[in-house]
Amino acid sequence: MTKNHSGKVALVTGGNRGIGLETARQLAELGFTVLIGVRDLAKGEAAARTLDGKVVAIALDVAARDAAAHAAVEVERRFGRLDVLVNNAAIHYDPSARALKPDWTTIREAFETNVFGAWRVAVAFAPLLSTSGHGRLVNVSSEGGSLASMGAGAPAYSTSKATLNALTRILSAELRGSGVLVNSICPGWVATDMGGPGGRPVAQGAAGIVWAATLPDDGPTGGFFRDGKRLPW
Repeated sequence: MTKNHSGKVALVTGGNRGIGLETARQLAELGFTVLIGVRDLAKGEAAARTLDGKVVAIALDVAARDAAAHAAVEVERRFGRLDVLVNNAAIHYDPSARALKPDWTTIREAFETNVFGAWRVAVAFAPLLSTSGHGRLVNVSSEGGSLASMGAGAPAYSTSKATLNALTRILSAELRGSGVLVNSICPGWVATDMGGPGGRPVAQGAAGIVWAATLPDDGPTGGFFRDGKRLPW
């Protein structure tokens, strides 16, 4: 891993707290100019001030239909490039729910953010990532979306993350010729607002995301990893 990425720009969605904020911190330490995409710009700016390095908050509600396209225009105008996109924003971990008693509102909201939001952001920023020549697209997923280990519970979260993994495979193939590496990363059970207490330190989970964001040009694409090791789909 190159230790200094000065001059490069990274965007982390949902970057004002939890694993997104920690990912931003670690990328900034490596020299990236880090943009944290947030729904509430004031909260994002406050979060950015807690980090060292070049960290800037930008308005980006991934669930809003046109927000990603507007953010891409802003990023190109202000920064002229994007080298790393981390699709981190996610909602509705629902372990006590059951698929046979569906809460359709929760399920639709989960897909709107966890799938369609990430998809819209990827589409909006793919041209900038491709222009980079060394673009990295990281979809923050979960082993809860692994078909190999999926069981009862968390229907909204698990099915949305499984769909995100499918999107990773498709995007990796479509972007292969442009030098963009696309991977899904499971950060593991991390002690955050979503994960709750008892998980491992957030820095450990974020390190796997940063690994994927800083892969060498001959690194993997279209894979599913935790801590740099492959997971079954």
